[in-house]
Amino acid sequence: MPWPRRAASITVLLVAAASAAPLPWLPLDRDGVHDPKAPGLALLQQPAEALAPLPRDTAGNGVRWVQALETGAIAPRSTLLGNTPVRVLDQDLIISKFGSMPAVKFPHRAHTLWLDCSNCHPVPFKDKAGANRFSMTAILNGEQCGLCHGAVSFPLTECNRCHSVPNASLRRGTAP
Repeated sequence: MPWPRRAASITVLLVAAASAAPLPWLPLDRDGVHDPKAPGLALLQQPAEALAPLPRDTAGNGVRWVQALETGAIAPRSTLLGNTPVRVLDQDLIISKFGSMPAVKFPHRAHTLWLDCSNCHPVPFKDKAGANRFSMTAILNGEQCGLCHGAVSFPLTECNRCHSVPNASLRRGTAP
């Protein structure tokens, strides 16, 4: 479903989606993706069985994936090829325009635990401080951060997960 272009429509959509409880995981024969008549469907693990032991979330697919990784609930392979170096960058970036929304805290660590730097640099993001111009319109249209957020990671309705640094703390130079 494409995002509405008018700001008022977006606000209504975000508030409605943010207040909705997460849906239970549908059985594969009712998820609208798998063919319920396929004989091999019985061989696949059901989402409720696979995901139930993982830390719950109130948004997206109902799983806090970074928490699952950090607590050892899951241990995915770090690379597809054994000789690929894994580069975890433990550095937060603060992106602020001093508008009405709190500043954005971008945690490199949470992203590089899953992805190699080349997934995001140099496209869609230049790897130079101040070289990128961020836009919520672009993000809501599936560009920049919206390439993953809203698709394979927590949804864009969870504003406070990114907009988490009060602007007042930045003006005093006491950013977390």
